[in-house]
Amino acid sequence: MAAGSAGPRRSWGEALAAYGHPRVVSMLFLGFSAGLPFLLIFSTLSAWLAEAGVERSTIGFFSWLGITFSIKVLWAPIVDRTPLPFLTRRLGRRRGWLLPAQLLIVLGLLGIAASDPTQDLLRIALFGLVIAFASATQDVALDAYRIEAVEKELQGAMSASYILGYRLALLAAGAGALYVAAFLSWQAAYAAMAACMAVGILTVLIVGGPEANAGFLVDWRARLEAVR
Repeated sequence: MAAGSAGPRRSWGEALAAYGHPRVVSMLFLGFSAGLPFLLIFSTLSAWLAEAGVERSTIGFFSWLGITFSIKVLWAPIVDRTPLPFLTRRLGRRRGWLLPAQLLIVLGLLGIAASDPTQDLLRIALFGLVIAFASATQDVALDAYRIEAVEKELQGAMSASYILGYRLALLAAGAGALYVAAFLSWQAAYAAMAACMAVGILTVLIVGGPEANAGFLVDWRARLEAVR
């Protein structure tokens, strides 16, 4: 390898400073939003269904919801290129898709929270499908955002921040949901997880994107300052 080809070396302080970048910090919360739905339509939901007395063969069919994460490549070009009315103009291409995907996840979680596995199994499956589709769509938009939002030098920090947020979400959707279900109810657990999605929604509204435009809340605050 030729001398100097590795690029300039950085100190530990400079490397750690990358994790204070606003968009790197935002990936922690967006990673949390991405990881939260995963267990809630798989192992956590299976635990609830098993406790409710649903047959194992029936519970096994819910694993088919995971196919949406495998075939998301089919609609990824649509997410990448198709603008959404109003949202794309105000939030940009990536966050314009992230917000409706997150809202659909909230809707699906609240739908499951309002259901009874002994009577509304089909409805739970349909809401699970909504969550899976929205979660896979969120992943597509979030991957693009992570690549485009910062320069190449910060990509490692972005990925690390995302993974940390994702792992924290798995703890919340796994052990956290089980604790809430044990002390309150399964319905309360899924309602609490729906509330936790506010972490990602608020991040999308506040943080700036790859485009120059700001989020709803940042734009509103700037206009208020201008009036003053």
